Amino acid sequence: MDFGLTEEQRLLVDNAASFLKKHSPVARLRSLRADAIGWSRQMWRQMAELGWLGVSFPEEVGGLGASFLEASLILEQLGVSLAPEPFIPHLVAGHAILRAGTTEQRRRWLLPAIEGRTSLALAALEAQSRSDVTDVTTTAVRVGAGYRLDGVKRWVLNGHAAGSLVVSARLPGSLALFVVDREGAGVKVQPVKTMDGHHAAMVTFAGAEVGEERRLGTADAAEVLFECADIGAAAACAEGHGIMRTALAMTVDYLRTREQFGVKIGTFQALQHRAVDMFVETELARSMAILAALRVEDKDRAARESAISAAKVQLAVGGRLVTQQAIQLHGGIGVTDEHDIGLYFKRMHVLNSLFGDEEHHLARFAAAPAFVEGIE
Repeated sequence: MDFGLTEEQRLLVDNAASFLKKHSPVARLRSLRADAIGWSRQMWRQMAELGWLGVSFPEEVGGLGASFLEASLILEQLGVSLAPEPFIPHLVAGHAILRAGTTEQRRRWLLPAIEGRTSLALAALEAQSRSDVTDVTTTAVRVGAGYRLDGVKRWVLNGHAAGSLVVSARLPGSLALFVVDREGAGVKVQPVKTMDGHHAAMVTFAGAEVGEERRLGTADAAEVLFECADIGAAAACAEGHGIMRTALAMTVDYLRTREQFGVKIGTFQALQHRAVDMFVETELARSMAILAALRVEDKDRAARESAISAAKVQLAVGGRLVTQQAIQLHGGIGVTDEHDIGLYFKRMHVLNSLFGDEEHHLARFAAAPAFVEGIE
């Protein structure tokens, strides 16, 4: 498989890397960790002006009409700089509206997000859900011409700041998706911080009433939720590769400059071997992340899930090895908050748990038809 980029894709990567290096160095994440929102609405609008927020959405909804692969190239650069803007929640919730919503619903809720005037969040997981986005106990009950929502959603990425929440709820015999205003009546948002310096929310719906126009489509939403979870997993793999590549570069640079016993520690063969292992895992993660990005839009569900689960397992195994080795090879300074390497380690830990952890994706890959075929 040819993993080479087109001229347009190389230009996208160069522009993204240049912009983030100038406007969003790692120090910016440090300064925003104590902020109530944790990211900048001004930066979000600038990302929209660059076309990033619409890159994987079709032109008829205000996007650029490119593929998810282009979005993954941006995500990789976001991983390099640890930019805290909610790009993954935007992709996941935005594609839920795109796939399940009507033309009017896309215009009302997706277009403002693509233009950077607001942000979105997908409220799907609950206390018992683990990695199953269809394990939902939140209920939607018919009330007059609308619905009443009751339930609790856990760890809603960007749920503390999003203008609109895409909420999964159970109707008799099916799942449905609703768009709910974060500040609407009956919605209680408890902001929480995650270990990587980002923000999320626990969201409680207690008699939150929404009109019929806020239900996304009329079909069962289970398949849409599966597709959006795979988008999130592929996005985590793309960002995770950016983190691995950066952690490797930082470590190699440290090995070349740090002296011990009067010599550069990079001359120690044992440490060279560990750096080589980091390089191998980073290259494996790159190839698997690209394959996952290419398969996200595959109509063959089995092929999509196999590729994405394989990439997510590789991210878990390789990402853990690379960031752990980076901490160890940096020595004592590597475990301090003052050094940036620890921030990459923490973000990798969170990415590995998003949209299915290693155990979940290993089990899903092992159950895939192509894997079990011929096994008695």
